[in-house]
This record gives sequence, structure tokens and C-alpha cells, in this order.
Amino acid sequence: MAIFDLFSKRQKALRGDVPDVYTYDDLPDALRVQIVHIWSDALGSDENYYDQYGCGPNVQSAYKFIVDTLCREYGMFQLPTAEKHRGRMYLTELANYLLQVDDIEKQLDIVELSFRYIDRLTRKYEYLNKRNASESVDDAINELNARFKEHGIGFQFVEGEIVRVDSELLHSETVKPALRLLNEKNYKGAQQEFLSAYEHYRHGKNKEALNDCLKSFESTMKAICDKRKWPYQPNATSKVLIQVCFDNGLVPSFWQQQLSSLRSMLESSIPTGRNKLSGHGQGTNPTTVPDYLVAYMLHMTASTLVFLTTAEKNLA
Repeated sequence: MAIFDLFSKRQKALRGDVPDVYTYDDLPDALRVQIVHIWSDALGSDENYYDQYGCGPNVQSAYKFIVDTLCREYGMFQLPTAEKHRGRMYLTELANYLLQVDDIEKQLDIVELSFRYIDRLTRKYEYLNKRNASESVDDAINELNARFKEHGIGFQFVEGEIVRVDSELLHSETVKPALRLLNEKNYKGAQQEFLSAYEHYRHGKNKEALNDCLKSFESTMKAICDKRKWPYQPNATSKVLIQVCFDNGLVPSFWQQQLSSLRSMLESSIPTGRNKLSGHGQGTNPTTVPDYLVAYMLHMTASTLVFLTTAEKNLA
């Protein structure tokens, strides 16, 4: 459903009452209600839920799967919002849980799991008897991300995952293109490691995030070498893999001369950041990795992966 530019929104914008810095601590009540509205369109409404002669079984199965999955993962028999003296109505149980739970990570669990279901299992006509089912799913995901942005919440749903966003420009210009390029089967391992880096970052595990940045960087180069049948040792370091890629013309020689700093950037940015801060024993005093540095490394990794995979695509 389209997002309307209401009078009240325009007045807030004129007064400057709009968020200009992303927050990560809690989903506002209004945003949670809007998410339930999106579910109604994409997963099914109360009316759809009880439509026993139409799409009711599909809708009931969807909400039951999401609730059952959360219960199993949280070690519960039912969510705290389940009806105590009546048969379970999974749509209401899930919606009320999202509206009431205080833990931001659980809030995002619910959003991620529900929209992953929407993205993967509701694109066919048969689910809600919608002729434009796949387009409706895209609309639902786009609305979710627009609502996050509207409320100044620093998360987006991308390629089946909730990822943290620190800069809208960097997210749109580096992270999303990187995930899109890594979605090819050759780069599945690298994509998984890159998403894992973001997941660690979201949970404050900054050292683990840096480790996965390097893994994704190395996996991308190995995937390119495998695809092009360029030999390398299985235990090759990032420095060696960079040399293999350059020796095989991933970047034309005349560009290597023009971009003399490129090799230095590739060799030093991701591996050095990881090695200095998380790759070795930390000694007597624990090493603290600040969030802003991890954000920089994530964006540096994304930019580098876009560069490498795009260069491979354009290689003769």
C-alpha cells in the first residue's frame, strides 16, 4: 500500500520535527502498528484467516509457523500473549506480542522472521489469490524499509536479513549493491559471511564482525579465482589472493599503474583492521573495538566486494 504524505507529516517536516539521526534501541509503537498493517496486506487479515473456503488455511499456516518458530527458539510452549481460555488465534497472538515485547532484539526477530516468510512463501497467486502477488510482496518489503526510515530507525530488511544502517547513502551505494552482487551462487559463502559480519555488528560483537569482514573478502577472491580457474593455495592469505587476482588481469595493467594505491588499499584496509583489532591475542588488557570503526570496515568491505565482483563481470 502506498505511503501517504499526510498534512501532519508535512507540518512536522516544516517544523524540523523529523529524525535526522538513526536510533537502534526500540521500535516505536506507531511503527509496530504499521508493521501489523503490512502483515494484514501481505500475510493475511482477520478476514483471510477465517476464510475456510478460500485462503484461510494458507494464512493460518503462515502465522502458526512464525509463532511456533519463535516459541521453539525462545523455549516457550506459547507466546505470553496467547489466549488463556480459548483456542489459539495465531495472528492475534503474534501481533500482540510484537506490540507488547520490550526487547529490541526480539522485536527485530519477529520482523525478520515474518518478512522472510512473506518474501519467500507468499509470492504465488494461490497464497492470497492475488494476481500481482510477487509485486505485492515487493511493495510490503519496500513499505517496511520506508517505515523504518520514516521513524529514524537504523535497520533495513535486505536479502532476507535485518541489517543495521548507519548511513543511508553508504547503505544504498555500497551495502545493497554488494549483497545483490553476492547473491549469485558463486558467492554464497562470501554473502553468508558478509551478512554474519552485519549480524555480529547489530549485536555489539565487534571483533567477530571484523573477522567475518576478512572472511567475506577472502571468500570473494577465492570464488573469483575458482570461477576463472586461477590456481591458488588453499591456505592463501588475502595478500596472496590479491596478487593472484592482479596477476591474472582482474584489473587491467594500465589501470594498475594509474591506481597504484589500489593494491595498497586492498592489502591494508580490511586485513590490517582485522589483524590489529581482532585477529590475534589481546594480551593483558582487553582490546575494545569502537562501533564507528566497525561501521567503517563494513562499508569498506562492501565497497571492495562491489569493486571485485564488478571487475570480474567485466573481465573479457
